[in-house]
Amino acid sequence: MTVPFTLPGFRGAARLALAFAAAFAIATPASAQIAEGKEYMRFKTPHAVETGKKIEVIEFFSYGCPHCADLEPHLDAWLKRLPGDVQFRRVPVAFQPAWESLGRVYYTLEALGEDAKLSPDVFTAIHGSSRTNLAQEQRFLDWAASKGLDRKKVEDTYRSFGIAGKLGRAKQVAQAYNIQSVPTLVVDGKFLLTSNSAGGHPRVPAALDAAIAVARAERPK
Repeated sequence: MTVPFTLPGFRGAARLALAFAAAFAIATPASAQIAEGKEYMRFKTPHAVETGKKIEVIEFFSYGCPHCADLEPHLDAWLKRLPGDVQFRRVPVAFQPAWESLGRVYYTLEALGEDAKLSPDVFTAIHGSSRTNLAQEQRFLDWAASKGLDRKKVEDTYRSFGIAGKLGRAKQVAQAYNIQSVPTLVVDGKFLLTSNSAGGHPRVPAALDAAIAVARAERPK
């Protein structure tokens, strides 16, 4: 059966135009509206990456940063679908002494293989209702034990030369990238983006996907 077409009046045309626009917006993926120079920026000089054949994504962050805490749920969901040719790593930034202690917390959890599992809980402990100051060593050790970790092993790792070395390296990397704020994300040493440039925390995953696609295309075949 063919439905006869009649030219709508002004209000009908407006409604029809809005319907088409809404349908187009739904059909257009968010990443298609993301562009280099807007949501993510290209470095004038690319930086060397540490991931070899894999595309490197770095998050410069601190557990003490409330904006990093707000981004974490969106980033955590994105990490669950991380492409096989992408490697993600975090670099803690110490804009203040307490953040250096929190960087030690991060590297301790990473060394124990607990960073992916417990990072969201660290953010919740610090920024949630309990406001637990995990920058204080004993409070961190108590907290780690409450999560089922071996307190002595956590303490030994926290105080180790290996963790001190990683903190020193983190400072060097942050300086090399001239990191001025967190959270800041870098894709394959070529592209930089923030929650502000992406248009808010929820749009960071799409901006990452777009920058990764370009980085992938520019990699040698």
